Amino acid sequence: MIIAKWLATAPDIIIFDEPTRGIDVGAKYEIYKLINKLVVSGKTMLLISSEMEELMGMADRILVLAEGRITGELEKKDFNQERIMAFASETSIKEAIL
Repeated sequence: MIIAKWLATAPDIIIFDEPTRGIDVGAKYEIYKLINKLVVSGKTMLLISSEMEELMGMADRILVLAEGRITGELEKKDFNQERIMAFASETSIKEAIL
C-alpha cells in the first residue's frame, strides 16, 4: 500500500487528496480510522475532498476554494452545508455581477 510507504518517511504533514473516491464503505471506514490515528499521534492532515459530508465529519477547519481562490474558512462549530455552498459559489456570483 502506498500510504505505508509514505508513512515510513515519518512526515509531520500528510496530504490526502480525495482519499475515499471510488472505494467501498468498508474501505472508507479503514481510511478514516487511519487518518484519525495519525491525528492522535500528532500528525497534521490536509484533506482535500469534494465530498462535503466527508469534510464535515473529518475536519477541524474547512477552507473553501472557488476558481482557485479561498472564498471562506469555517471552524467545526460553524460547519453546515449551506455556508459551505455559499462560499463555494461566492466567486462565481461576484464575477457574474461585474
